[in-house]
Amino acid sequence: MRGLVRALVLSLIVACAAAGSALAQGVPADYAPWEETAERAETALEEDRGNEDQLETLRAQIADYRAQFASTRDTERERVETVRSQLEALGTPPEEGSERPEIAERRRELERQLAEARAPVVAAEEAFTRANGLIGEIDQTLRERQAELLLSRGPSPVNPVHWPAALESLMTSVRLTLSLPDSPITSAEAREQLLSNLPLVIVLGTLGVLLLSRGHMVAEQSVNWLRKRTRRGTGVWRFLLSLGEIFLPLAGIFSIVAAAEVSGLLSERSLELLYGVPFWLGILLYLVWLSAQTFAAQDDEATLPIGRYRRREARYYTAFLGVLLILRRVRMALAELDGYDDATIAVLDFPLIVLACIVLFRLGQILSRATPDAPEPDDDSGATQPPEGIMFRLRVARLLGRGTMAVAVLSPILAAAGYANITEALVFPAIRTLVLGATILVLLRFVSDLYALVTKQTVEETNSLVPVAAGFILTLASLPALALIWGARVTDLTEIWAAFRAGFTLGDTRISPTNMLTFVLIFVIGYGMTRLLQGGLRSAVLPKTRIDLGGRNAIVSGIGYLGILLAALAAFAVAGINLSSLAIVAGALSVGIGFGLQNIVQNFVSGIILLIERPIGEGDWIEVNGHMGFVKAISVRSTRIETFDMFDVIVPNGDFISGTVTNYTRGKTIGRLIVPISVAYGTDTRKVERILMSIAREHPLVLMNPEPFIYFAGYENSALNFEIRVFLVDVLEILVVKTEMNHQIAERFAAEGIEIPFPQRDLWLRNPETLVGEGESAHRAFAGEGQGTRPMPRPHKRGSASSYGDPE
Repeated sequence: MRGLVRALVLSLIVACAAAGSALAQGVPADYAPWEETAERAETALEEDRGNEDQLETLRAQIADYRAQFASTRDTERERVETVRSQLEALGTPPEEGSERPEIAERRRELERQLAEARAPVVAAEEAFTRANGLIGEIDQTLRERQAELLLSRGPSPVNPVHWPAALESLMTSVRLTLSLPDSPITSAEAREQLLSNLPLVIVLGTLGVLLLSRGHMVAEQSVNWLRKRTRRGTGVWRFLLSLGEIFLPLAGIFSIVAAAEVSGLLSERSLELLYGVPFWLGILLYLVWLSAQTFAAQDDEATLPIGRYRRREARYYTAFLGVLLILRRVRMALAELDGYDDATIAVLDFPLIVLACIVLFRLGQILSRATPDAPEPDDDSGATQPPEGIMFRLRVARLLGRGTMAVAVLSPILAAAGYANITEALVFPAIRTLVLGATILVLLRFVSDLYALVTKQTVEETNSLVPVAAGFILTLASLPALALIWGARVTDLTEIWAAFRAGFTLGDTRISPTNMLTFVLIFVIGYGMTRLLQGGLRSAVLPKTRIDLGGRNAIVSGIGYLGILLAALAAFAVAGINLSSLAIVAGALSVGIGFGLQNIVQNFVSGIILLIERPIGEGDWIEVNGHMGFVKAISVRSTRIETFDMFDVIVPNGDFISGTVTNYTRGKTIGRLIVPISVAYGTDTRKVERILMSIAREHPLVLMNPEPFIYFAGYENSALNFEIRVFLVDVLEILVVKTEMNHQIAERFAAEGIEIPFPQRDLWLRNPETLVGEGESAHRAFAGEGQGTRPMPRPHKRGSASSYGDPE
């Protein structure tokens, strides 16, 4: 656990070192001390002298010089570029004697300045390269020494020869620790000090015992009380109150340690060990709290929702693991005080490592078999399917579980063989990795609960990416700590950070993280201002004008695209990214756009034309490529149409420019309705016309100007055809009006006795005289089985009950 804290602290040191490098950039390079430092480093590397701390110190000095050289190089390069630009402004030197004297003199002066400016650049570049090479050699030497130390073999803890000495050393340490100082009570001065501090000792001791014994219970009861009475923000307040399970008992431990120190009853050795007790017990308290959060008994609190029985078992194993870590910390403190040899350390560590590996193996089994306890039912199929986020956690847990089991099996074997260093490098980093992963899960749940408290909605309800982004940031921030846990040095991380800060070269421009962050920041600010301007125009300004809805949407969309373009240009300018240096890349992209992306470019240009020309607008009823519906959204690449079947059709914008589009409601909602009707032969056509005209005039959605018209369409085999032709106020109601008119036509025709015809067929026989013959012959002729007869035709149906068909 202490290693985890050390890893987190060292992660902060990486950031501080990066800041220090940035501050060092303004310091001018001094080559005399640098030569001395470089020679010392080269001598140490050649003769393989110096321990790890000395090499790390030497490396830090060289890294500072390297930062100075980089700053000098970049600064002088700017001067060189300035002078070179001045020379280019003078143009190409003409033939000898044809250039004006003052221009020639200026050219010679600039050439001299260019040569002087290039000298520091060359020197700084050479020194930078040398420093960079020395840093690489030092890192390689340290890594080789680290690997050699890990693979070195020491005394075997299973050798009985080492056991008596190890046991004797342990008993001596315990005896010395428990011994009282010389004459603590017999000394008058000591008694006077104890009596004067006795009230404080009693108060601190009593307070410490109460907090240590009851603090965890008070925090737990507070969490249970909150769970029963609060709904909104329960997760946030429950998390904050649960921290009392760590800090209240820890405050009690500090109080007890202070009481023991004030009493004067303990020796300096005992006090030195006692000062480590808060840290050791803090490890145990944190592991117990973390296991209670990760493997909580309640399903809604557990960050790893495996089976309840498995969660309870995991809590016990985690607490026992904390006890083992405390025992190891005590052993390390005693070894530092009493100077244990390697054999004693190996013997005393071996049972702790074996027990830790047993616990790790059981935890690995639990994680490797992690399955959801109560998966949610899938409404579509009826099967049980847990959320994807939980499944991802379980997959990661299973992967960690398998790795933990492998470490737990291999480590005792290596320890028994005497490879104590590699065993320590496997077991305890594995424990810290599990702790780090569980901590990330708890923090992710807290972020989700905090988001739900702020937005008053759960993450599932909002379908937001904020918790996902928070998880990504937490995971990214934990990578340096994870690297330090598994043996990486702080200098390794600072070297990676330096390379990251250096960035990469694109054209004549060097792109660094600072440039990228500046670009993103300016672009986000510009984009936000554009969205605010769009919102103000859409809600406050444009509705007060006479511009129609389509025009308003086109203006808002155009301002959005223009704002994004200006934000990008401003971000490039502020970040210092030279767009002219990207001309070659842009030229290559233009070729690819011209050949491979021509359809996309065509649709993009068509979308801009649609926004400017506005032949269609959002809300229009259109028909294009056989698709009819309402325009829902127009973007620069495509247009979304919602059909009458409530389906979305995505139509490329190029089809609107190059194809035929029917817009039924552009600029107005007036449209014509035609209602066909047929009556039987013999019906008074004037009477039919009057009835249909009255039906058309009486409907409230029919316009009187243009006036309704009854069209006598002509004659068919079985009917006289008429059409009602009217213009409607709102063509979107065309189906409603047509349905109502058909109902009224049926009612009025029935009342007036007007017959609506139905299909009629005539039977024609080629040889009717055959019917005079015998009955059987007549029957066969009628059935169409005799020679010279034709079967009776059947009515033909054309897809709807109201259509009439002729025999084929």
